[in-house]
Amino acid sequence: MLVALLFVSPLRSQDFPLELRVPVAVSPPNLVELDQGVEPAPAAAELVVPFSLLGRFVLPGTRMVLDLPFAGGGNDASTPVTVIHGARPGPVLCLAAGIHGDEINGIEIVRRVANALQAEQIAGTVVAVPVVNLSGFQRGTRYLPDRRDLNRSFPGSRYGSMASRIAHVFFDGIARHCDALIDFHTGSFDRSNLPQVRADLRLPAVLQLARGLGATVVLHSPGSKGMLRLAATAAGIPALTFEVGAPARLQVSEIEVAVAAINGLLHHLGMSQGSPSDEATQPIFYDSQWVRANAGGLLIGEVALGQRVQKGQRLGRVIDPIHNTERVIMSPVFGRVLGMAQNQQVLPGFAAFHLGEETSEQHAVEEAAAEISDAAEDASEEDGGRVGTETLDRSAQIDEDVE
Repeated sequence: MLVALLFVSPLRSQDFPLELRVPVAVSPPNLVELDQGVEPAPAAAELVVPFSLLGRFVLPGTRMVLDLPFAGGGNDASTPVTVIHGARPGPVLCLAAGIHGDEINGIEIVRRVANALQAEQIAGTVVAVPVVNLSGFQRGTRYLPDRRDLNRSFPGSRYGSMASRIAHVFFDGIARHCDALIDFHTGSFDRSNLPQVRADLRLPAVLQLARGLGATVVLHSPGSKGMLRLAATAAGIPALTFEVGAPARLQVSEIEVAVAAINGLLHHLGMSQGSPSDEATQPIFYDSQWVRANAGGLLIGEVALGQRVQKGQRLGRVIDPIHNTERVIMSPVFGRVLGMAQNQQVLPGFAAFHLGEETSEQHAVEEAAAEISDAAEDASEEDGGRVGTETLDRSAQIDEDVE
């Protein structure tokens, strides 16, 4: 019967929805054995059907590398999609990276997770796409050749711009076939982020997904129009952004933290067996703000990523080499450094340090639910902020390194 199924045409992944699992018929328990105190034989396992994606079928307990075709830069190309289809039923988890071509930490995270999984030992399916923006990766740049941001183009359109078409191919070909999605990014424009999750905590399914990542920093962020995670949640697919480190470099310690978090998530979703590696309570940071430079010059940071800081503590200084003067940047809050700019030349108003004030999950969710969204403000990537005697910018929570 399975062979017959494979040759029926046309077929798509929805012909085999995992949530509609057909149990194998089981014989009733032996009442004599029960009366004698003998444990009955275990019930037969549920039937796991082949997983259909991109016109191919992946058999239970196997893996397959598929090609996702893109048209870009004048040449047709394809990016690899690794499908690990478990021997037991479970959810379909998509791991995507490289939407910005210079954010290579995420590419290595997805590669490591996919390579370590054994299809015969997992439940459900993992769909791993390490390089979504193939042309950007090959050129070492954040953007596509037309200078568009792919993560402002989802769910895309078959007849739109180059970015819109690539977004459409990925979203329709991959994302719509998944039950949950993790999109990996790094800080942008010479900024580095402590491993952290960006999630819309107003959505219960998204909050539940975030809980599975162990002791990972979580920030509430509704997201901006065109982001992959926003398009996914709008389609009913819980999605998160996982920020890890800085662009254009491989940071092994940050990569290992994220890999451990994803392994914990697989356990949380019932996709892997054994004990999770990190059972610590998950801290959630909701209140976060950028501390900006009030003068132009050369920025020199004096704190480390992840460091806890006191109100009034020096975060760094901006040196004016023309007038041989220095301006100190102070922390206006008690908090933790969640993101920071690399030492570089800066202009007045430059977002230098991203500070988070710790709060409880309950408070974070309540604040998110009570939030009055201002879409224009939240979507601003380069908000000028309020620069003056006070360096704290509460108007833009994470606007300077949005995914």
